[in-house]
Amino acid sequence: MPAVSTMQPPREYLFKYKGFYFQPELVTAEYIDSLEDFEIRDSDVFLVTYPKSGTVWTQNILSLIYHEGHRNGTEDTDLMDRVPWLEYNFRSRDYIHRPSPRLFATHLPYYLVPRGLRNKRAKVIYVSRNPKDVFISYYHFTRLSARIEAAEDFGSFMEKFLAGDVLASSWLDHGYAHKEDFSILFLTYEEMKKDLRSSVLKICSFLGKNLSEEELQDIVDKATFDKMRMDPRANYENMPPEILEKGKGHYLRKGTVGDWKNIMTVAQSERFDSIFKERMQNLPLKYYWDINDNLPS
Repeated sequence: MPAVSTMQPPREYLFKYKGFYFQPELVTAEYIDSLEDFEIRDSDVFLVTYPKSGTVWTQNILSLIYHEGHRNGTEDTDLMDRVPWLEYNFRSRDYIHRPSPRLFATHLPYYLVPRGLRNKRAKVIYVSRNPKDVFISYYHFTRLSARIEAAEDFGSFMEKFLAGDVLASSWLDHGYAHKEDFSILFLTYEEMKKDLRSSVLKICSFLGKNLSEEELQDIVDKATFDKMRMDPRANYENMPPEILEKGKGHYLRKGTVGDWKNIMTVAQSERFDSIFKERMQNLPLKYYWDINDNLPS
């Protein structure tokens, strides 16, 4: 009689639906389909990013703008409740009856977001980051996440990233090419690093939020990288261990521009450029690749 195998099947770290990679066990195809008809309010604000592009940073800024209790330290509510994930409602919050203004974060591409957003209902803030730094941050994040397959080999993971075989699929295919369908503000991680105050002002102006000079400066101060790293509410410290493994590092790692130069070889950088740079010419955002570069006009 043949022996019965006790080996467990390999864990599935991604599942693909409608051309986009999601995290299994945290979302279903049925739920993604239901978001098409998710009722949008005019007061809603959606933060849209590709992973590792300044999402947590901008979540924190939005929370500081909208929630005085976050700004003055009187409320101990983390970002996952202030600006929850639209497609990953793993805390089972009631999004439908959530009081206005509702703030959401999402990695969804434009063709999977609620229909109401594509009719210019609500506000969309799209934050993007140069793909080399995204890739480096993503590589390190795989070591921290309990839900993403850890990258054993840097070169192999780079090929996966270039092919779009990672969570949220291809960086190049994520951008909101149909920008005329949305009420949208485009920002880059790099311009936020260069001049955080101006970026916060842009966000406030777009959202119609009139803050005093004291409030504005308080937000800028609390949204610096070092301040966020010390704030458990802003650093995803309260994520359950089945999402982020404890003791392997902080969600917010370096927060720099140009870190790719410290890690990628010349050959890897050239390989990356051969895939990305030509297609990036037509994107609505311009990037710089080192903190000392001048931001393209």
